[in-house]
Amino acid sequence: MSQSVSDKTPDTLFLDNLQKIAIVSSGWHKSIVGNAVKASKEYFEKHGVIGDKIALYELPGAFELPLYVKKLIQRGKFDAIIACGFVVNGGIYKQEYVASAVIDGLMRVQLESGVPVFSAVLTPHYFHEHEDHIDFFSQHFIKKGTEVAEACIQTLESLYKLEKNCA
Repeated sequence: MSQSVSDKTPDTLFLDNLQKIAIVSSGWHKSIVGNAVKASKEYFEKHGVIGDKIALYELPGAFELPLYVKKLIQRGKFDAIIACGFVVNGGIYKQEYVASAVIDGLMRVQLESGVPVFSAVLTPHYFHEHEDHIDFFSQHFIKKGTEVAEACIQTLESLYKLEKNCA
C-alpha cells in the first residue's frame, strides 16, 4: 500500500534545497490572526523547516498583502509565501470586495511568478467583538495555520519532485 503525500515527511534533499518560506500577516485582529502564524511556524518546525528558513512579516491590513508578497518574491529568496489575514465588515465597506481583491491579487502574484502563495485570509459572514466570536475564530485560525503550512510543505515537496523527475 503506498503512502499519500500527507503521510510522508519531506525528504532530506527537499529540505536541503529549501531557501526560505515567508509568513506574512495583517495586523488587524492580531490576537486572532497571530494564531495562524504561530500554528504555521510550529508545523514547519515540527517538519524540519527551522531557524532562518522561516521569515515573519506583519503588515497593517490584509489589503496590503498582495503587493508585499509580490515584492518578497521579486527578491528571489523565497520558495513559498503564506498570507494570513482576517477581513471583517468594518461598517464602511463590504468586506467581500476587500477579500476578493486580496485573494485575486495573491493568486495573480502566484501565477505570474511561479512561486506558490498560500492563503489563510478568512472572511466570516458575521464577526462581532464578543468573547464567543473571538474564541471561535482564534481556534479556527490555529486550524487554518496548520492546514496552510501542511499544504505548503506538500506543494513544495511535490514541485521539487516534479522538477527532479522532469529534468
